[in-house]
Amino acid sequence: MMYVRFLHSLRNVEDLLHEQGIDICHETVRYWWHRFGPMFAAETRKRRVEGMRSSHWRWHLDEIFVKINGERHYLWRAVDHEGEVLEN
Repeated sequence: MMYVRFLHSLRNVEDLLHEQGIDICHETVRYWWHRFGPMFAAETRKRRVEGMRSSHWRWHLDEIFVKINGERHYLWRAVDHEGEVLEN
C-alpha cells in the first residue's frame, strides 16, 4: 500500500522495507501490486461508495467571476470532506 497510498516509487518501497529488515526486490513489489492491487482497489471503491451514502459526505464549492482583459471568466474549486480538491 506504500506504493499507491503514499505515492512512493517501487524502488522507494524497496528501500523503506529494507530499512525495516525486509530484503526484497522492487520487482517483487510490482508483482504483488499487479496480483493484489485489483483487490485493494475494489475494497477502496466499496468503502468510498459506502461513505458517499453516509450523511458525513460533504462538498464545499468556491466560485467567482473574474474579469481579465475585459473578458469574464468563471473560476471554481470543489473540496470534499477529506480535504481532497477536485481539479477544475
